[in-house]
Amino acid sequence: MTKYRFPARWFPAWPVAAALLLVLAWPMMGAQAQSLRPSSGLRLSTPAPDASRGTAAGTQQADFIVAVVNSEPITNSEVRTKLIRTEQQLRQRGERLPPRTEVMRQILERLISDKAQLQLARESGVRVEDSAVEAAVQSVASQNQISVDELRRRLKADGIDYNQFRAELRDELLVSRLRQREVEPKVKVTEQEIDQFLREQSGQAGPAGELSSLALNLAEILVAVPENATPEQVAALQAKASQVMERARAGADFTALVNEFSSASARANGGQIGLRTADRYPTLFVEATRNLPVGGLAGPLRSGAGFHILKVIEKRRAGTPELTISQTHVRHILLRPTPQLSEAAAVAKLADFKKRILAGQADFATLARENSVDGSASEGGDLGWANPGMFVPEFETVMNSLAPNGISDPLVSRFGVHLIQVLGRRQTRLSEQEQREMARSVLHDKKLEEAYTLWAQDVRGRAYVEYREPPQ
Repeated sequence: MTKYRFPARWFPAWPVAAALLLVLAWPMMGAQAQSLRPSSGLRLSTPAPDASRGTAAGTQQADFIVAVVNSEPITNSEVRTKLIRTEQQLRQRGERLPPRTEVMRQILERLISDKAQLQLARESGVRVEDSAVEAAVQSVASQNQISVDELRRRLKADGIDYNQFRAELRDELLVSRLRQREVEPKVKVTEQEIDQFLREQSGQAGPAGELSSLALNLAEILVAVPENATPEQVAALQAKASQVMERARAGADFTALVNEFSSASARANGGQIGLRTADRYPTLFVEATRNLPVGGLAGPLRSGAGFHILKVIEKRRAGTPELTISQTHVRHILLRPTPQLSEAAAVAKLADFKKRILAGQADFATLARENSVDGSASEGGDLGWANPGMFVPEFETVMNSLAPNGISDPLVSRFGVHLIQVLGRRQTRLSEQEQREMARSVLHDKKLEEAYTLWAQDVRGRAYVEYREPPQ
């Protein structure tokens, strides 16, 4: 399947970015998935791994409604299409496939949330001009260093209707404009907040500074409490959470308990939320695990989402952030697989390039100018001095593992196949203004994510959703 590169500003919306590229990114899925009512009895039709799309049975199976959002249907075929694309992308990236039923439920809940946002955008009078859609199409093509005609050809080869592609782009732009109007203006970062952030990062803020230097990886079991649950329901769910906690304390495998009981978005990863500084965790989680050793358990803890049981997977001091950052001078050669050049052939070609460069038979910059399909080709593949986080994780991981003048083996990323060379590294001291701008950006992004999560929850909560059983 052809991999498309989309402008980063589009990533939060589902219809195009997640369907064609991001696959299971789910930045806000934790809160949204918790609103899927367990009592709905929802059952989706799960396609067989090698089922043919062209069979009569497959067509009939895709033609029923699985949910209605404010009178607009979501069909089983929509969910199945997202599932197929998701699994294709996960396989291409070598990632473990979560249970299909769980993925399908998450896909459906995401479709419900996105449809509710799209409906609100239309009702609010948000409009997207044809010229904006055309500009978006051109931007997608430009991001992939191809023409619009070539983009249309690749879409067709992947079985994606061009008109549907444009329609999904328009919907994405509608929701994006609604978010810009409803959420972004409310996010403000004050100079006092920047001052406090910098004091904390310098270790001058007492407990707050200690919190920012503590890194945690917690695994979570969430026993979700439905909206408008009765006191009897809450009590029953609390008792269930307590029983789960007792089993965990008795030595039961925590991952097995996650798979059996948890409704959290991190379920597919064994419940692990991931290593992050403590100030990026809910205060409830930090206070409950602050004095626990690795392997320690906490809970059940009550929040608006339900009852949480936590296990400390990793805990360490992140160290006080310095006022300098490490920059890497890097260049690369990028080959993008095409019908004429398979991924395996691209890997072999770049491996040959590396062999010739190391033998002194070829020059990296010359090969980049002659072969690379990246915009940096005219500069000999030179990407300049890069700050941490500038590149996609798979590229940055390999880049960081190389010594100066080192050349990587061919690397397959979401954008193609790369040959990477590190030219140098340096420590760069940030000026006071750069520090403040970086702090402003970090605080703004954190506040924006929190604001968007709450807004998306509110929109989803106000939508009328009816789940449908499949035909018998």
